[in-house]
Amino acid sequence: MTLFGKSALVAAVQAALFGTTLGFSPALLAQDSDKNLETEEKKLETITITAQRRSQSIQEVPISVATLSGEKFDSIFSSGDDITALAIKVPGLYAESSNGRAAPRFYIRGLGNTDFDLAASQPVSIVMDDVVMENVILKSFPLFDVQQVEVIRGPQGTLFGRNTTAGIIKFDTVKPRQDFDAYLKTTAGTLGTAHFEGAVGGGLTDSLSARASFLSQHRSNWIDNSFTGQKDVMGGYDERAGRVQFLYESDQVDALLNVHSRSYDGTSTIFRKNILTPGSNKLNENYDRDVVAYDASGNNVQSYDAWGTSLKLDIKFDGMTLTSISALEKAKGGGIGDIDGGNPNQAGPANPDSAVTEDQLKDLKQVTQEIRLASDTSSALSWQTGAFYFDSSFGVNTIDGFFGATEVFHGNTSWALFGQTSYKVNDKLTLTGGLRYTEDEKTFSVGQQNVDGFALVIGFAEIQDYAPIKVKDDQISWELSANYRLTNTTSLFGRVAEGFRAQTIQGRDVAFEAPPSVADAETITSFEVGTKSDLLNNTLRLNAALFYYIIDDIQLSAIGGQTQGNQLINADKGTGYGFEVDFDYRVLQNLSLGGGFSYNKTELKDDTLTVAPCGSGLCTVLNPTTTDGLALINGNPFPQAPETILTLNARYDYPLPGGELYVFADYQRQGKTNLFLYESAEFHTNNNYEAGLRVAYINYQHNYEVGVFGRNITDQDNLKGAIDFSNLTGFVNEPRVIGVDFKISFY
Repeated sequence: MTLFGKSALVAAVQAALFGTTLGFSPALLAQDSDKNLETEEKKLETITITAQRRSQSIQEVPISVATLSGEKFDSIFSSGDDITALAIKVPGLYAESSNGRAAPRFYIRGLGNTDFDLAASQPVSIVMDDVVMENVILKSFPLFDVQQVEVIRGPQGTLFGRNTTAGIIKFDTVKPRQDFDAYLKTTAGTLGTAHFEGAVGGGLTDSLSARASFLSQHRSNWIDNSFTGQKDVMGGYDERAGRVQFLYESDQVDALLNVHSRSYDGTSTIFRKNILTPGSNKLNENYDRDVVAYDASGNNVQSYDAWGTSLKLDIKFDGMTLTSISALEKAKGGGIGDIDGGNPNQAGPANPDSAVTEDQLKDLKQVTQEIRLASDTSSALSWQTGAFYFDSSFGVNTIDGFFGATEVFHGNTSWALFGQTSYKVNDKLTLTGGLRYTEDEKTFSVGQQNVDGFALVIGFAEIQDYAPIKVKDDQISWELSANYRLTNTTSLFGRVAEGFRAQTIQGRDVAFEAPPSVADAETITSFEVGTKSDLLNNTLRLNAALFYYIIDDIQLSAIGGQTQGNQLINADKGTGYGFEVDFDYRVLQNLSLGGGFSYNKTELKDDTLTVAPCGSGLCTVLNPTTTDGLALINGNPFPQAPETILTLNARYDYPLPGGELYVFADYQRQGKTNLFLYESAEFHTNNNYEAGLRVAYINYQHNYEVGVFGRNITDQDNLKGAIDFSNLTGFVNEPRVIGVDFKISFY
């Protein structure tokens, strides 16, 4: 008999004697043992996040945070969707774009920015591998080989800086390690969808490891142009991206080098003319998902290239760690948009000379440097302090068929000093405070104007003398929070934070004979309380938060009207309040449920603020108007701010020899959402929804997985946005995609 066999026999005899002594039979003990084992297997895993720039359990952080990873993340992006697929997958989070896969717009707790220009400023910050992606093109870098996504709600100005008044979406990719691992994944689906990604990594020496990952995505053109008679000329894309990382580890220094790039060619957002009827927000008989009638050339093509590199150094001292993150990001490219939706056979004007614009991003360069010193002990007091530098420059070239080409240049330099400390008062109470000083400067200038413009030839336009603009501001951001451990499984937290979005310059209207606009910095004061619990023997995780915020001088983008203008304005105040609930519940060993719900009530407060409503005159304005036809927007909700978000998911698995068969389903519903600053009968949505399904077999012996999936499985047609300057143009969500995929892993 082996040693293992003898040990097992002795343990069985001891268990029998012990059970007999206490009056229990070995069979009862075995049943108890099985129950304990089942309970352990049902427990939810601990989620570690870095919302406070250090690794912590999500249940210990006094901030409302939601995460996505693993099968949930893979299912959402199984059809090759871009980053906006995160919309309504997390309570309180929304995303949309009128620039295809290239320039997403994000909203947290109802707060975001609807500006469609390549120079747009947003209050939701995107951080990828510890590097802020400020420009909207950088924000659209494709997602692959991702370890975890953290949605950090509420202002994060202390540790992450300006332009985080709504919150942060933080992406962390899989890092190199000494152990070898690799995977390959391939997908084929309807609409000519093909997806191929993979990664390989491992140790090169005892102290140096590396990881290379790549992505290739394709969708065939599937939308016809009935005006030109062309079949399958729009809707497709080709995306290529790669990342190489090297990690050096020693007792004193860790160094992580990241180099990444992207090449994208595809179709921008498809604008559809008059798919709404005056007085209604329902899609009408003019809407056909597979067909448009564009009366101008270009077919809404777009193309962007980007690359970047970062170096992260962690230098260990006695009781502290010095971190340095140096990064460089570059991008260029552009796209064409038939913004009136084409089709002269429908009601409303159609002018190919004035309704098609082309925007080119020229030589974007972003440099960032962060230095951070943090305590690294188990004492009651922990702290971190640091400095941050940001520098960005780029040009935007706007080409209009009537006005010609106009170029403008943007520059932004910012630096900050910050610190945060936490003190564990006792085993139950931890207090945290933070402070950040930021100085931000933006510049703007105009280059060539109306080049080759017909408007200049006929005297309709003339060269304008726009002086360079320079705006500068400095602000202090701060936060105070407390986390109280009510029981071993439940904690309560409270947080007060103040942050700001830096002043903004928007110069797009220069291309259309209108002056640039400037918005002053907005400041937010946010209050939130919440609870985080691991209940039912750690099989139910239930987190909830209540919030209220006030924004002074809230920055808004007044978009639309007869000229399809894009002017920055400040409202006196904006307020928002609501709550979020997130949960994960392991009901049975093979059944898990998850999801959440959020409610956001937002309101603009400015008695005199007006904007131009739809330039076509076809919409039904619900706000009071002035004598010159401007809409008074006091009391309106923020644009693109869903009042409610419901998200649900479920996973059920069935054991099979050597593996398992599982079903994963998810469902999301978006409540009432106003599309513009003014309210109308047409430009709002309510109860948009989508659903996804995945059925897969996992073989644990040979480390492969094969599955079938469907995204937007009901092929729901959801209005996502609109253009109001000449008719009732709208754009919609992605169509249904059904496919199969295969993934194999190597260890």
